[in-house]
Amino acid sequence: MGRFSNKVWKVLGAQSTRNQSRSVALIEQSAAFDEWAQGLSDAEFPDAALALDVYDAKTQDRARFIAVAREAADRALGLRPFDVQLQGADRLLEGDVVEMATGEGKTLAGAVAAAGMALAGRSVHVISPNDYLARRDAEWMKPFFDLLDVTVGYVAESSTREERRAAYAKDVVYGSVNEIGFDVLRDQLATRAEDLLSPKPDVAIVDEADSVLVDEALIPLVLAGSVKGDVPQAAIMEVVARLRQGKHYEVDSDGKSAFLTDDGARLVEEELGGIDLYSDAHVGSTLPQVNIALHAYSLVERDVHYIVRDGEVKLINSSRGRVAELQRWPDGLQAAVEAKEGLSQTDSGEVIDTITVQALLQRYALVCGMTGTAIAAGEQLRQFYDLGVSQIPPNTPNIRVDQPMRVFDNKGNKVAAIVDYVREVHETGQPVLIGTHDVAESEELVHMLKISGVTATVLNAKNDADEARIIADAGTRGAVTVSTQMAGRGTDIKLGGHDAGDDSAEHDEVAELGGLAVVGTGLHDTERLDQQLRGRAGRQGDPGTSVIFASVEDPIVERHLPLKRSPGGADPETGEFPRGKAADMLDSAQRVAEGGMLETHANTWRYNQLVNQQRDLVMARRHTLLTTDRPLVDFEEYEPERLDALRAEIDDDVLEQAAREAFLYHLDRTWAEHLAFVSEVQTTIHLRALGRQSPLDEFHRLVIEEFRKLPDEAVRRARETLREAEITADGIDLAGADLGRNTLTWTYMVHDNPFATKGMANMFGMI
Repeated sequence: MGRFSNKVWKVLGAQSTRNQSRSVALIEQSAAFDEWAQGLSDAEFPDAALALDVYDAKTQDRARFIAVAREAADRALGLRPFDVQLQGADRLLEGDVVEMATGEGKTLAGAVAAAGMALAGRSVHVISPNDYLARRDAEWMKPFFDLLDVTVGYVAESSTREERRAAYAKDVVYGSVNEIGFDVLRDQLATRAEDLLSPKPDVAIVDEADSVLVDEALIPLVLAGSVKGDVPQAAIMEVVARLRQGKHYEVDSDGKSAFLTDDGARLVEEELGGIDLYSDAHVGSTLPQVNIALHAYSLVERDVHYIVRDGEVKLINSSRGRVAELQRWPDGLQAAVEAKEGLSQTDSGEVIDTITVQALLQRYALVCGMTGTAIAAGEQLRQFYDLGVSQIPPNTPNIRVDQPMRVFDNKGNKVAAIVDYVREVHETGQPVLIGTHDVAESEELVHMLKISGVTATVLNAKNDADEARIIADAGTRGAVTVSTQMAGRGTDIKLGGHDAGDDSAEHDEVAELGGLAVVGTGLHDTERLDQQLRGRAGRQGDPGTSVIFASVEDPIVERHLPLKRSPGGADPETGEFPRGKAADMLDSAQRVAEGGMLETHANTWRYNQLVNQQRDLVMARRHTLLTTDRPLVDFEEYEPERLDALRAEIDDDVLEQAAREAFLYHLDRTWAEHLAFVSEVQTTIHLRALGRQSPLDEFHRLVIEEFRKLPDEAVRRARETLREAEITADGIDLAGADLGRNTLTWTYMVHDNPFATKGMANMFGMI
């Protein structure tokens, strides 16, 4: 098996090398057309570019386009692309995910590819990690697109419906993955074709592709209607707040679930009036509320999993280190944490529709992307998206010095060593960037540095609105910056500060000091995130250093190697281990974590795939009802007598819309009920394994069986409505039939599902 696998990777590598060679040759050929491109007037650029077929392999049109793009970027932006940037653009045009080091100009490479695709008649969405980057990149690249007569726009959370419609009408649209996804979901509320907003998906160029396509692939985007959820009562919150770990409850070894002990159950039962938690009267109501409250108090930590800002609980996106404005916990946990913090409680919401990031992106005919760490995610990209990976060399050689990981026997000694190291480097004037894992760690480290005499600027979820300014100045002489997760920050760190040019005295001064020094405070669950942090130093051939400090008590070890004994031999004074077994232990924990993530992704996708296929069928039916005369045809087939009677006084176009609204309402209603059924099955399907049944097979059987009922049930309800609801020249009165749509709807992203058991976490990947 191993030899076969190696052969496969060699074949893939050889194919990638051939593709890269063709791209390099193409860039070299394009140089022959530079003089022609430079001779074009601004007015001649659009026609010259439009005349080129960038996908015709039999001509030199691709080489001519590269020359046009090089000159257009130079003329419009003052940025003349490096050959490697154009090489990256060429591989994007071929549908690859390209790996380009931090600071190598992925934004411009993506814009060149987007322009080429748009000129070929494709509709392009450039999907960014967040709103800030979507707006910045669209506005920054606009002069380049304008010169080629390619229209460009962007969508952001603050965009109005009219602004979104105008943006989607452009050739190239920049937007965050969640905003584009939410617009797809919002279209499921449309009752007229003209209300549809999101265009038919064609091409997606994904920035930070590994983060979006892998790390966040299975995050569900949710459209909900507000309803009252199963929120823990005040008395339950009060008694659970007094429970003590070890006596009243225990937390499992991976820290993902908590459960009452016998003592804890007795105390809760006594405090709630002598009830029996496990009786039929309470097992379906009181017990779930107790579990929700226990989770809120014992497992969800402030400044790690969430912060409190402006009187609201804000979740922290662990893969980005930012506030996740549109994420919330499901099943009443959000309200429980709000109660824990003494805040007003929000409704839980009924799911109207949902789609995972992965399913959203698989709607596109072509997906490609760019990131600084694609090779490490290559297996996932091939397995789940059938995407190839192209590694683009840096424009100038990377001279950053990556020091070996330093491992300590406990957290205290690790933090002390970090503080000593940063103080020593800071005294030389060399700027330091420290990457932490969460808000609490960042603030603790800033406090420890302050005690040692080092003043640091902190960037975490509490002040992420200032991130561009903070990150841009992290390369200033003497700067010490402490930041949570660096993935997707999207801002270059220039030596000497954001205003310092590469030939400036400020740049040269910091370069002589050794460039940016990057410090990691522990391994992440995936090596890619460590590489992204290290990659902040050594931009475009600048000098720089990186080092990661870790301890055998770090969470990655406790979660993934809980039974592993700490190796001996640590220095009795500093607690540092010599190189060898301790570092191997940390590396092993990271490999276990990465393997678990891949297995979880694969298993979760097997479950999600069926529901995604069912969603496609429902949405196809919905599109037919919205855009054709099918509603009136069905009205005539199912209720001909009622239709004939109404036609005497009401025009067919009104009757068609009345039928459309009835059929759509009940289709949407039955789909929401089906999603609730799926959610219920997910919470118990792991128990099938106890009966020697395959959970996956049983899941498929139950969900398929239930889905088969959906079309007939939706039609049955619609026929009843068309028979009985009042229909006038003004349309159908659904509200009068107690069938009004939810007037308060909202969107969010389910960050995780904390109530899944450990077995469920392995199958559904929600923890």
